[in-house]
Amino acid sequence: MSSESRVVQGRAGKERSFQRWAEENPLAVLAGVFVLLFLVTSAIQPGFFSVSGVRNTLLQAAPLGILAAAQTVLMLTGGIDLSVTMIATGAAYVAANQSPNGAAIAILMGLLVGLIIGSMNGVGVAIFRVNPLIMTLAMSSILLGLFTAWTQTVLAGSTQVAPFIRLLGGGSWMGSVPYSVLVWGGVAIALIWLLRRSGWGRLIYAIGDNETAARLAGVRVWQVRLSAYMLSGVLSAIAGILLAGRTGAVDLQLAGAFLLPSVAAAVIGGTSIFGGMGGYSGTILGALILSVLNSLLTFLNVGQAIQQMVYGSIVLALAWGYASLTRRS
Repeated sequence: MSSESRVVQGRAGKERSFQRWAEENPLAVLAGVFVLLFLVTSAIQPGFFSVSGVRNTLLQAAPLGILAAAQTVLMLTGGIDLSVTMIATGAAYVAANQSPNGAAIAILMGLLVGLIIGSMNGVGVAIFRVNPLIMTLAMSSILLGLFTAWTQTVLAGSTQVAPFIRLLGGGSWMGSVPYSVLVWGGVAIALIWLLRRSGWGRLIYAIGDNETAARLAGVRVWQVRLSAYMLSGVLSAIAGILLAGRTGAVDLQLAGAFLLPSVAAAVIGGTSIFGGMGGYSGTILGALILSVLNSLLTFLNVGQAIQQMVYGSIVLALAWGYASLTRRS
């Protein structure tokens, strides 16, 4: 065998070894991508690599990460929720409307909105067997119409949130760690435990992997799906309340720009849109990557339209990749 052939074989072997390592350590690969993006952004905008720059990135990542948590849970079951941003906006409006009664009442009422709308999505998908895409898209349209009308009537003037909600969404602990990140951290710990350690989490994966087999094994699939959509609604409401706190006020476009990124963060993190594969740990890194990418595009004076195109391209590319892997397997 010639030396040139040995070199070619050696390179091929190294490539296969790296590919195998990447497949076995996806979180390490995502962490590497995050660090690389962070360094590139810091090189373009030196002020980004500072306490203030990191804080601003985390303030953006927290509500995105919580919305992506909702998508992750549903995508693991083979579903999706296109109404998460309108649920977030509706919860924020109700929280603003109830703010004169105190922050605790405002937050509870906002979460109740998320629970009710999530339950309605769950009933449509789990009991009446409506396609998740159709159900949640229709719900988003209905909510947009309702809240557009209600902002002129029952919710008129409800644009300012309570001081505690502003502190929760935009304030920082010890001047550097955003409170919203602490909320996100609590959500992340609870969700990772639920998915990895609880029976409910195992059922979520089982349904996404093979719903028919799960049903034949005695799993009440409709109950698990319903609970997943209820959780999605509550998570969306939490994100909406944090967004309202960060901006200090609410409007109908409060969370609109987060729909595609919430899906993109989940698929970047390795959650398959076909269900049964993935987890929230990767979604966390996906949300951080997209937040840094958003900062990079902003520093490069790239408009919101181009940013949405980038997020859409990411979703399409990864969906194609997952589909290719599914066909091969």
